[in-house]
Amino acid sequence: MTSRSTAATARTSSEVRAVARTQTLLKGSNGIGTVRRTVLPGGLRVVTETLPSVRSATFGIWAHVGSRDETPALNGATHYLEHLLFKGTKQRTALDISAAIDAVGGEMNAFTAKEYTCYYARVLDTDLPLAIDVVCDMLTGSLIEQADVDAERNVILEEIAMTEDDAGDCVHDLFAHTMLGDTPLGRPVLGTVDTINALDAGRIRRFYKKHYDPRHLVVAAAGNVDHNKVVRQVRAAFEKAGALKATDATPIAPRDGRRILRASGKVELIERKTEQAHVVLGMPGLARTDERRWALSVLNTALGGGMSSRLFQEVREKRGLAYTVYSYTSGFADCGLFGVYAGCRPSQVHDVLKICRDELDQVAAHGLSDEEIGRAIGQLSGSTVLGLEDTGALMNRIGKSELCWGEHMSVDDMLARIAAVTPDDVREVAREILGQRPSLSVIGPLKNRQAARLSEAVA
Repeated sequence: MTSRSTAATARTSSEVRAVARTQTLLKGSNGIGTVRRTVLPGGLRVVTETLPSVRSATFGIWAHVGSRDETPALNGATHYLEHLLFKGTKQRTALDISAAIDAVGGEMNAFTAKEYTCYYARVLDTDLPLAIDVVCDMLTGSLIEQADVDAERNVILEEIAMTEDDAGDCVHDLFAHTMLGDTPLGRPVLGTVDTINALDAGRIRRFYKKHYDPRHLVVAAAGNVDHNKVVRQVRAAFEKAGALKATDATPIAPRDGRRILRASGKVELIERKTEQAHVVLGMPGLARTDERRWALSVLNTALGGGMSSRLFQEVREKRGLAYTVYSYTSGFADCGLFGVYAGCRPSQVHDVLKICRDELDQVAAHGLSDEEIGRAIGQLSGSTVLGLEDTGALMNRIGKSELCWGEHMSVDDMLARIAAVTPDDVREVAREILGQRPSLSVIGPLKNRQAARLSEAVA
């Protein structure tokens, strides 16, 4: 009896050890910058980056779900759910959740994107166990009660209204719709008034159970953290909630796909009484895994990424036609967007658009100078390093890398990839991306002749 029981216990322990697999993904110097990953029973991944020189730690949980996973009727459900996970669990009320982090001077928040959702807390390193317990409790024990759904509905409707009031923000949602149409990637992350009013606790709860399985989650912690301790604490929290199974499971793989955007020459205008006209002129870009993304980043930086960029110099410095003008890229699993944004007086909108279009055409045809490319490489390299000098940014990097790429790249490797971009690489991607016929999204008080002339920018 005793020997059989002991053998069974040993066998069970062996099985559990077999599925709790730990790897060192990046080896730092003297322990600094070491990235490690453990896959727990049930497929839950725990990734950490150690930085012993700081006194803080950021803990986050990434879910492999975003607004692109919603049906038209569920548009906004991912973001709605993000709000609801702060409303209370079996162990804590909404006040308990916020008060626990406030009491130690920490900060806690979440964000929803088109392809993922993240919940995080940044605290002193000594308070990391508390942050782990609170965030894990939220993710595994949310009640999602109808009363909370009804109360939070008004909050989300106010958030939609706030976004609608900010035309400079809203125009980017319009641009996604212009390029992607009525598709999951083209619809707004927040949803619409109609879809939010139609959602109830039952539908959101089913969405939660489907997408918050441990195989769909990545736990990430960065700062003055000990990987093994984080793993033990996360495991204990998930097991306490009954969210881990002592069976082997393969984590869900990063998204893939081959969608090609072909929108060209399309114009969408929302007429609104604003002081400025807000415009985005753009075209299809690159998927986030495309190897040419490094060259596109250099191109984007030189074209509209700073005060020395072409667009800033031509539109603002030389002509004073806009206060804000910049270019940007958005990369998804299977497609991407490249856009140029400007906010200007309605009477100047056609001049601004002409200058932007002329610059895009000029760079597509003739490329950038070696000097511009060299400056952009330096700017991009510096901003990459400076942007990673806090534990929150480090947590974002390792969490997103694990969820979206399934691999990790050191900062030195990233800098080497940027430095390896050649002028020919940039000119080639400029010809391909900027040589496409653009589309245009506009929000502002444009009427009659002004509106009719918008098609000139995409002809």
